[in-house]
Amino acid sequence: MAQYIYGKNSVLERLRQKKSIETLYLVSSFKELEKLAKEQGITINKLSSIEADKLVKGNHQGVIAKIQEYKSHDLKQLVTSLDMSTNPILVMCDQLEDPHNLGAILRTCDAVGVSGVIINKNRSVSLNSTVAKVSTGAIETVPVCVETNLRDSCKYLKEKGFWIVGADNDESIDYRKIPHDRPLVIIVGSEKNGISNILKKECDYLVKIFMLGSVNSLNVSVATAVMLYSIVEKRIP
Repeated sequence: MAQYIYGKNSVLERLRQKKSIETLYLVSSFKELEKLAKEQGITINKLSSIEADKLVKGNHQGVIAKIQEYKSHDLKQLVTSLDMSTNPILVMCDQLEDPHNLGAILRTCDAVGVSGVIINKNRSVSLNSTVAKVSTGAIETVPVCVETNLRDSCKYLKEKGFWIVGADNDESIDYRKIPHDRPLVIIVGSEKNGISNILKKECDYLVKIFMLGSVNSLNVSVATAVMLYSIVEKRIP
């Protein structure tokens, strides 16, 4: 099933990764995009701004690509490919619903070298054009695994040597105490309900980000970034 991705950075990263594009639609000339598309034998069609606005909803920046539906990665294959001696980090999103949040999380994961992201198959946002746009190309570089049962996924990852860290405001330790010297899975919850109780029971650590103001929580993508950078800054002098 075909779908459209849009925005200069999203399409450019897909071209750089040499992932398939059926047709590239441009409102005006973009030399780098056109050069890469021609090198890869991709059909380029010019269209008007009005036509582009009808094709997709969102700020397309005059750049749209028709692609096949995004394919997820197999979790077991991903874990098998990892060098556990490097203490890889995975991020698990429990029932995340907002594509903007998933896109932002992928962007941060790319920035700090996260090895993969795990999302629910059901009751969760899918890999769509909005996620691709917000991720500014990170959807092409960060493997995403779509799992039916996140509890089973946690058990499997623990067997493989990962420690599970859940973000939760109740009965939790300071997020700055997250251990950085081991393979980690960081679990973040849905925008409304946080992490499910079933997954909390699988966590080796529950952590929270302290708040100094009157607001009692952060956006899930911001919270994810705070925790990831807290880990990475300890690893990189």
